[in-house]
Amino acid sequence: MAGIDTASTVDLWDRVFGTQPAPDDWLVIVTAVVALAAVVPRPVWRLTRNTITIAHEGGHGLIAVATGRRLNGIRLHSDTSGLTVSRGRPTGIGMILTAAAGYTAPPLLGLGGAWLLAAHHITLLLWLATALLIAMLVMIRNAYGALTVIVTGAAFLTVSWLAGPAVQSAFAYAAVWFLLLGGVRPAFELQSKRRHGGAGDSDADQLGRLTQAPPALWLFLFHAVSLCSLIGGGRWLLAL
Repeated sequence: MAGIDTASTVDLWDRVFGTQPAPDDWLVIVTAVVALAAVVPRPVWRLTRNTITIAHEGGHGLIAVATGRRLNGIRLHSDTSGLTVSRGRPTGIGMILTAAAGYTAPPLLGLGGAWLLAAHHITLLLWLATALLIAMLVMIRNAYGALTVIVTGAAFLTVSWLAGPAVQSAFAYAAVWFLLLGGVRPAFELQSKRRHGGAGDSDADQLGRLTQAPPALWLFLFHAVSLCSLIGGGRWLLAL
């Protein structure tokens, strides 16, 4: 029995931390096109943007905990907005990093995912995404948010546990492309809202008040992180 358990553990370890074959070039390009189709059309974006909001609010929550703040909860709303509440000093580096983590989280997660895929760790990426979603679910404080995270996590768990290598590759590449491409659009949306006098309490405006730096400078940072992540992550995914 012990031998069987040990063999099962080793097999699971190899399955998660081992490498998988790289997909064909055509699959990488097709998944990029699918991800682009989920980001560009406005009607589709209204639905798919919920996934970017999960990453956005998860970034706030993760950095809040990492900087020693107490995370009270996360809410995700049907209009694709979200709210992360943490307790701690209202100023200082911890609060600044927490506020800056939202818009930068999706593209940086996409960049990290692209690095894993370039190293052929497809299953590991799927399992890490599932673990992060489960950890986030604990802190969700509204029904819609819980449903959104459960559905997203269930998709990752199902593919990582039951699907074959080809399906896992397609799903993982599509997800990472979506984070990279979808991570670019929110900063442009925020820029448009601010140009028309809206979003007065946005992350950029909060960072402006925290640092005395112009909100436009923080908006530039969001653009720089998302576009550089897309370029770098895209090169990894395309094996350039």
